[in-house]
Amino acid sequence: MKNRKLYQLIWLFIFIPLACEDFLEKPPQGELTQSNFPSTSGDALLATNAVYNTMRESNFSSGLFPLHDIMSDDANKGSNPDDAAASIGPFDRFEHVKTEPAILRWWNTLYKAVRRANVVIERVPTIAMDETLRNRYVGEAKFLRAFFYFDLVRAWGGVPMLTDLEPKVLPRSSKDEIYDLIEEDLLFAITALPEKTQYGSADIGRASKGAAKALLAKVYLFRGNFAGAATYALEVINSGIYNLEPDFDNANSVSGEQGIESVFEVAAFGEEGLENGGNQYGNVQGVRGSPNRGWGFNRPTLSLRNSFEPGDPRLESTVIFLGEVLDGVTIIGDGITPDASIDSHGQAEIESYNQKVWTPGNNVPPSFGHNRRFIRFSDVLLIAAEALNENNNSAEALVHLNRVRQRAREGDNAILADIVTTDKDQLRDIILHERRVELALEGHRFWDLVRTNKAATVLGPLGFISGTHELLPIPQTEIDLSQGALAQNPGWEN
Repeated sequence: MKNRKLYQLIWLFIFIPLACEDFLEKPPQGELTQSNFPSTSGDALLATNAVYNTMRESNFSSGLFPLHDIMSDDANKGSNPDDAAASIGPFDRFEHVKTEPAILRWWNTLYKAVRRANVVIERVPTIAMDETLRNRYVGEAKFLRAFFYFDLVRAWGGVPMLTDLEPKVLPRSSKDEIYDLIEEDLLFAITALPEKTQYGSADIGRASKGAAKALLAKVYLFRGNFAGAATYALEVINSGIYNLEPDFDNANSVSGEQGIESVFEVAAFGEEGLENGGNQYGNVQGVRGSPNRGWGFNRPTLSLRNSFEPGDPRLESTVIFLGEVLDGVTIIGDGITPDASIDSHGQAEIESYNQKVWTPGNNVPPSFGHNRRFIRFSDVLLIAAEALNENNNSAEALVHLNRVRQRAREGDNAILADIVTTDKDQLRDIILHERRVELALEGHRFWDLVRTNKAATVLGPLGFISGTHELLPIPQTEIDLSQGALAQNPGWEN
């Protein structure tokens, strides 16, 4: 009964964005009820848009806070020492617990997103409407469901597989079963979705064939299917639709929104609140103090800052330093946050911020307008490089790796020399390092360390315990509600 009520409550909070120009650039309007929805082509559009809108909810981003950056060697908790010290601070030290609310918030939001996708997948095929458009809506929903389950399986391993609208208590499916569903959904999406360039201006930002191929390449990389990862990454690369922004700054900035490097991103308005089209992801990490742009979480570590090669311009584009000037605004910082301190591991910590979420402005509302890039073309290039190297094609891997480095050097041939080694083991480590500096603070590093079996070595000094911290604990509330149907992850039973 409790689970049935939970599923019914989900319906009461599904917001529907208007189908207007730039379909996610407007605030959501109205509510829907479960009865007879969707039943028309207009309903199908609204239901599909509702799936996307979940991705702007604050708790969609790992329960509001960038937990997996904080758990990596790239970031500390940030903010001032006392802010969320008892709730988010433990993730810095791998002392988080199964009752932490952020974990439950993230789990619930991902499953709400899955359910919204299931509405489209189950009901839109029954609507009398244009067949191509109907298939596209289902393809978008299947892409998004795969996207949500990819977060679920990486964060928790095997999870309940919800693929219809019938309220029920489900046990955990295996990790392989979840990955099989993800693969099936993405293969369908590849056949049903148009390319990014085939969308009109009113549909900018929708899932595309290229996005589905890129996500499938990443999924195959995580599964160790390097041949599959290389195949789909190369299809995206060779399509000619995507390229690197000439200026690395624009890979994540306002100037590069929905640009040539963007394979999949979600738009937002620079207004506070989901109801106004805002996304709090940038605000949570925004500069704290002066200017007041946000909460200041996810502070870049000295380890990250020192990992950039001498002269690498990406450092300045990744980290906001106190005293620098951005868009005419001087960064002074937070008066009650020590400029320099010692973190919980006895390492020096210096006040700084994530520049990749910066939006022009000197107050809070514009910080809600950051368009989060979930898949960038540089990520696809590095997936191809890694997969090719693992398939003993190191020479071709260098082409894609060095393409990323060439853009990064911004015409200065005295820095970031091309990589020339074809030794497989050496190149594996070089590509992983390149992923770190290219994609820093974008939510990749922790999972990259786990999937390459380097987490224990790199994160062990920070408190990581092998066999436990690769996964988050299943939220204890969900364990209790399931009445024994859900088993806890290893190491989190007590």
